[in-house]
Amino acid sequence: MLDDQALMEALNSTPVVEGRRRDLWHEDHELDGWAREHGGHGGDEERRWLRTARDALQAMESGTGAESRLRRVLAGVRRTPEPSATGIEWRLEVAPERRLAVELVLAWADVTERMPGRLRPCENPECRLFLLDRSRANTARWCSMKTCGNRLKARRHQARTRETPQPD
Repeated sequence: MLDDQALMEALNSTPVVEGRRRDLWHEDHELDGWAREHGGHGGDEERRWLRTARDALQAMESGTGAESRLRRVLAGVRRTPEPSATGIEWRLEVAPERRLAVELVLAWADVTERMPGRLRPCENPECRLFLLDRSRANTARWCSMKTCGNRLKARRHQARTRETPQPD
């Protein structure tokens, strides 16, 4: 099964670079590499399902909804329990080309259940990245304090400085 890190890699695969949205999964060989790194095989169908799942999850977390796309990814999927020496293991019953996409959705569902309200978009309106807030206070606002946080704080400071009348 995919973990939190793989989920964040997928969600953050469409960053804004120099003011333009870039899709790190646009090139087939890049997405195939990611898929193989996470137990997939690559190929047209697997790529199509992964992009569909990623886009739907980004939409869900951005508040624009994508339930119909998630239903399509999860259609006919079953998880069955199997006893093992360490307890119960869940076996995923899905076509091989959809397995990673389904695991991606299940990783998202797991994070939203275990850590409600902690997965969210960066508050920088020019950014397309997401963050998983692991802070105790759950107050993280930006994907990165070094980039988005500092930029927004600097802009606010400059705006306040312009508004404050300067002594003669």
